[in-house]
Parts: sequence; C-alpha cells; structure tokens
Amino acid sequence: MTPDGVHTLTFEFAFGGRELTVHPTAVETDHGVVLLDVGLPGATDQLRDALADAGLALDDVSLVLLTHHDGDHAAGLAELEGETPLIVATHEDEAPYVDGRRHPAKADPDDDRYPPVTVDLELTGGETFHTVAGPMWVVETPGHSPGHVSLYFPDHGFLVAGDAMTNDNQGPDDFGGPKPHFTPEMDRAVGSVGRLAELDVETTHCYHGGTADAGTDDIAAVYEALRG
Repeated sequence: MTPDGVHTLTFEFAFGGRELTVHPTAVETDHGVVLLDVGLPGATDQLRDALADAGLALDDVSLVLLTHHDGDHAAGLAELEGETPLIVATHEDEAPYVDGRRHPAKADPDDDRYPPVTVDLELTGGETFHTVAGPMWVVETPGHSPGHVSLYFPDHGFLVAGDAMTNDNQGPDDFGGPKPHFTPEMDRAVGSVGRLAELDVETTHCYHGGTADAGTDDIAAVYEALRG
C-alpha cells in the first residue's frame, strides 16, 4: 500500500524506437516535494499534470533525488531545473556522471550525453529524510550503477527500489531483480537485492513496472534465485 503523502507517477516516452513507461515518485515533505527520479526530456509537462492530479504544483518540487544517473532517470533534469529552482541530490559515486565530469557509464562515448546538472547534495547512504509519510531512508544498492540507491519508508514497509528491483519481467512473475543486460556489476547488484531482503518490506515500487504487492519474502526469493 502506498503511504499518504507518497505519489507514484507514470510517464510515457518514445525512446529508442519504442514506447517506454517509467514510474518516478513524488514525496511530500514540510519543505516541498521530493521527486525520486525525473525521466527523459519531455517529463516536465507530464510531471506538471501528475502533480496537479495530486493537488500539487510544479513549483512545489524543491528537491530531486536521483536513484542513479542513467538517462531514463536523469536526462530530463536540466529541463525541469529550467522551470523551477531545485536542489539535486544523488549518491557521491553517481555525481560525476550527472554533473558532466564523466560520460554516462552505459552510453556510447561517441554519442552526445544529456545536459549535465550540478549536484548540490552528494549522498553516502544511511541518510534520513523527514517526509509526510515519516522517515525515508537512503539505502545503498549498487550494481546496476556504481552508486545506485533505493528509498525505504520504515513506518509503512514501503520500498522505492529504483532499478534494484523490477516489475516488468516476462514470465509467470513480473517481479524480479535488476535486468542483467543493463547491470554492469551483477554480483554487486545481487548483493544489493540481499540487502533489501533484510528490510521489513510490504510493498515495492519499481521504476520499471510500477508498484508490486511484493514484500520481504518475495525479495528474498528473488535473491535466492539470483544466487543460484
């Protein structure tokens, strides 16, 4: 169950010759809305409409926290920053890819990158943000990217997994771990799934596939399957 003050969003983009659906999250706090991931360029108009449906406005967004630097999560950030003042946060190992010091890790080095954006707050894991839904913990879940993080709401057993878990897999069960083809350090990523299985989770929200009625036991089962 999604906690009050947490809004799961659905954005659709044309990407790489196909339709891509992603699911950022907006979290209400006493100091504005924290947006967990942005999406691709063109996300701003979709975000404006989604926030309006929740009784919020684009100007309410005060902080963007990126789970990691992949373009489908971060490429629309510069566009959004042009519309409203933002604080940008991400893990310290992701920051060089976001701010332009390094080329996005999974992108062709000969291709243009998305517009870099200054990172104002570099995270190390273990931070707590105070939200309308109670504390939101930053949990390090590297592997899919060097400094990937997930967000956990302990008062509600609600996990925003980013790409550490997915809910759009083919097969009898959509819920699974990160996609190996897009996960350079799969061994680390499997360890991160194990770390998430140590949390008291009732519901998992995935950037790819949306919200799953999947808790600790389900995450642990995925972990055991990935371990072989």
